[in-house]
Amino acid sequence: MAITEASDAIDLSPSSTSLIGLDGINFFLAGMQAGFGPFVAVLLADEKWTQQNIGFVLSVSGLAGLLSQLPGGELLDASRSKRLLVALGAIVVAVSALVIALWPILSVVFVALVLQGLTGGVLGPAVAAISLGLVGHPALAERLGRNQRFASAGALTVTGLMGAIGYFCLIGQYSSPRPR
Repeated sequence: MAITEASDAIDLSPSSTSLIGLDGINFFLAGMQAGFGPFVAVLLADEKWTQQNIGFVLSVSGLAGLLSQLPGGELLDASRSKRLLVALGAIVVAVSALVIALWPILSVVFVALVLQGLTGGVLGPAVAAISLGLVGHPALAERLGRNQRFASAGALTVTGLMGAIGYFCLIGQYSSPRPR
């Protein structure tokens, strides 16, 4: 059966809601991940951790992220729900941050940062896979560029907010009257 009218054609273009949602995911995921390393380093330094221990746990997190890329890609290929993997990855990052803030003990921080690092091998490729599924191969390059713009804006926003909060906390710390 041939399509005879333009109204019979199926519109395969993604909805604007889906594309805006993808913009938001890129913005907020990048913001979460950009703020994670500096947040952990400052928190652990405030807890009187040595520079060696801070560097160790942050390096292990980065190594876990590197090592998780190949199995993360396999997981994505096998998964039918990329959105579920992104949601689970975001939850892991958020829970890791909470655990580190509540229990800044070497073994707990080590496990939390390894879990956070492992999500790095899944989140970026999952967002790229979702992008491909939404826009297809012909528009993928443009979509990946847009993803990166929103990711950069998210990382910049979080970095700026963290800097402003840190600056104003330090001003309050040094401008308050000191007890005699």
